[in-house]
Amino acid sequence: MPTITQLEYLIAVDKERHFGKAAKRCHVSQPSLSAQIQKLEDELEVIIFDRSKKPIVVSEIGKEVVEQAKIIISEVKKIKSIATCGNLQAKGEFHLAVIPTIAPYLLPLFLARFSKANPKVNLKVSEEKTEDIIRLLADEEIDAGLLVTPLEDENLIEKHLFYEPFYCYICKDHPFLNRKFVSEDDLTVEGLWLLEEGHCFRNQVLNICSPNRGKKVLPNVEFESGDLETLKNLIKRSSGYTLLPELAVNNMSAHEVKGHIRGFKKPIPTREISLVYSHNFYKDSILAALEKTILETLPPQLRTQKRQSFEIIEIN
Repeated sequence: MPTITQLEYLIAVDKERHFGKAAKRCHVSQPSLSAQIQKLEDELEVIIFDRSKKPIVVSEIGKEVVEQAKIIISEVKKIKSIATCGNLQAKGEFHLAVIPTIAPYLLPLFLARFSKANPKVNLKVSEEKTEDIIRLLADEEIDAGLLVTPLEDENLIEKHLFYEPFYCYICKDHPFLNRKFVSEDDLTVEGLWLLEEGHCFRNQVLNICSPNRGKKVLPNVEFESGDLETLKNLIKRSSGYTLLPELAVNNMSAHEVKGHIRGFKKPIPTREISLVYSHNFYKDSILAALEKTILETLPPQLRTQKRQSFEIIEIN
């Protein structure tokens, strides 16, 4: 009968496709890990890994064994969690990944309060792009993600938190500043500063604007950033415009809002923010505490937004 340790080693080798790297991940020597994998293969009378290939290749039967191992290890973790806190009190380890267009605006609102209210939770937070969070959830390397939804991924559960409208951030002397509101039909990619490839916010912005690639903002400069604050500062000191989520606007002074921000006519383009986790998730008490704290610390207007007033922008 396979042991829990053998199954953990099996999953590590599947992820790394390298015995040395898998041993490092498991904090054991490579000979020890290799011996346990070999013992498991002998007991099952199957070849799980083709060691002649580099990187290591998983056999067809090996793929089925690995998938079953993942299920077993996930259930073992559930048992440990229930034994630790009875699924009632929020305590234990929790890894939350957040996309970069949410992190700088939402995390400062709730992290300190969550820490104070849940002293027995060891919360690790990291910034990751959407596609990486989805992969990390599938590999059970993180517990949950703060993402823009819907993702339309049947392997994930989305717990809706709030809707967040978009605003235009506009350079001085731009004709948009002469209007009280901007229409979605007014927007084209001409003069538009974008985030780099891989950010779901970039895709949403392009879904709002005209699909035709316009002229560059600066005729001899092509620049795409990974940071909304960088785009904002470029616009403030040069030309063009971009779109920002409402939480980014809330951090601005009244003077900056008046000089650079314009809202949209209804239906207002909006993104949906959710806590996302896998079907194997078992840390319900911590997730509930996170949801509660986030909702309590949101600006009042975001807590009360109703979907009927908005146009939810697709990610892709």
